[in-house]
Amino acid sequence: MALIIRSYTPADADAVQAMLMPVFRAGDTYSIDTDISAPAALAYWTGAGRRVFVANADAVALGTYYITRNQGGGGAHVCNCGFVTDAAARGRGVARAMLDHAVSTARDMGFRAMQFNFVVSTNTRAIAIWQGAGFDIVGRLPGAFRHPDHGYVDALVMYRDLTAE
Repeated sequence: MALIIRSYTPADADAVQAMLMPVFRAGDTYSIDTDISAPAALAYWTGAGRRVFVANADAVALGTYYITRNQGGGGAHVCNCGFVTDAAARGRGVARAMLDHAVSTARDMGFRAMQFNFVVSTNTRAIAIWQGAGFDIVGRLPGAFRHPDHGYVDALVMYRDLTAE
């Protein structure tokens, strides 16, 4: 699979919405209202201040991510990202490739660190990918996420210094 990660364009809107909606509707990894409309989901993902990317193979969108400042002012040197992989592409290295791209892009944009503010503790696949890429769990928010199947579960704060290497 030759994966190409490129900047989002408005022509990607339908494909990105098609990836976002099942994830947001499931309500088990993002703290987004499960009844969000497709236009609102796209507006959230592509909102002001976010650079959005799409991962494609054979002209088919397999994943998307955004990168943005985590905070303003004195915290503007730390970025935050969101990732979604199409269900049919999971387990094929798409998320890891997007993360590698995000780390490189973040460095190019001048960010000194990357932080994930709210990683649901039951999202073990994502946690393993992030930890494998050098992210540390630096905080745990007990019971901060209401999972549709598991009830109240922890949310993790994960962090990676981008100045090393």
